[in-house]
Amino acid sequence: MQKTIFITGASTGLGKSTAKLFHSKGWQVIATMRSPEKETELNQLENIVLLPLDVTNSQQIAETIKNVTASYSVDVVLNNAGYGLIGALEALSDEQIFRQIETNLMGVIRVSKAFAPHFREKRNGIFLNITSTFGLMGFPTCSVYSATKFAVDGFSESLASELVQFGIQVKVIAPGGMQTDFAIRSMEIGQHDAYEKLTAEVSKGYSPEQLANYTKVEDVAQIVYDAATDSKNQFRYIAGNDAVALYNERIKSGAEAQVENIKTMFTF
Repeated sequence: MQKTIFITGASTGLGKSTAKLFHSKGWQVIATMRSPEKETELNQLENIVLLPLDVTNSQQIAETIKNVTASYSVDVVLNNAGYGLIGALEALSDEQIFRQIETNLMGVIRVSKAFAPHFREKRNGIFLNITSTFGLMGFPTCSVYSATKFAVDGFSESLASELVQFGIQVKVIAPGGMQTDFAIRSMEIGQHDAYEKLTAEVSKGYSPEQLANYTKVEDVAQIVYDAATDSKNQFRYIAGNDAVALYNERIKSGAEAQVENIKTMFTF
């Protein structure tokens, strides 16, 4: 029997790559994005339905998911929509902070809440929530971004134990750096004179040379697929060599030691 996945933020990057991979495996894919009329690749594939969805629009989320669950038996929800907000805290406006929380955190919460009755009635279903390496550890100029990704991780862990009684799984995929245009397309940067040197140093990690060393987005999409189909009770999937190395360091040396090590890297 054909299975169905619902994906947010499917127009580019990991969302688009995941949509293509699940499609190639014979799944029905419901790919959502803010402007589906601009999509020129996914709309050429059978068994991919494109729908408009802005995860900051609570009414649109409710209406879209109501219509989807009336027509499809959804098996997996991939909460992927999000973007980066980089900059020292003093460089960020309330508007920037609020928009980051609305997109990266509230979008996940609202989509999950809207789908929960559908999965509960089926007594089956999987939520896959994309976090980040910086949802597991802090890093300078990522305070608000990390706040949202740490929050998604904690939300997901709590929700997993809340929904297990209904046969529903919640899993987290935490990617490190990926070979995408995320740093150009989906990243907002705040500037502050007092933190100019720090921002410049951190920004080296987003250079074209550094991006070439990161994990291919297709490999992360494969981990998403594995999480959806491996029938494991595993909660957290670390995706990418850099992410695995940093996470293992945190496990081995402890969070306190890792925090101190990062502080020494950026003591000028």
